[in-house]
Amino acid sequence: MHIVLFLLFGLVVGITARFLVPGRESGGWVVSIGLGILGSALGAFLGRLVGLYREGEPAGFFVSVGGAILLLVAYHAVVRRRALA
Repeated sequence: MHIVLFLLFGLVVGITARFLVPGRESGGWVVSIGLGILGSALGAFLGRLVGLYREGEPAGFFVSVGGAILLLVAYHAVVRRRALA
């Protein structure tokens, strides 16, 4: 059950991050949501690692959205670089 809740949380974070990151998504919503889930995991891991928050605190949502935004921006940079080459 914990995994399902984590995936649903990542889905919400991915959708939120997609609305905040400008530009056209070449991979569509499925890629955005997948990157959101991965970015949520990355942001949560890094946020807890440096002690920004503990599990269950509201700051976790914002840190997860930040991780998802970073991952989406990196994805956009890689896709643009491949398109220019």
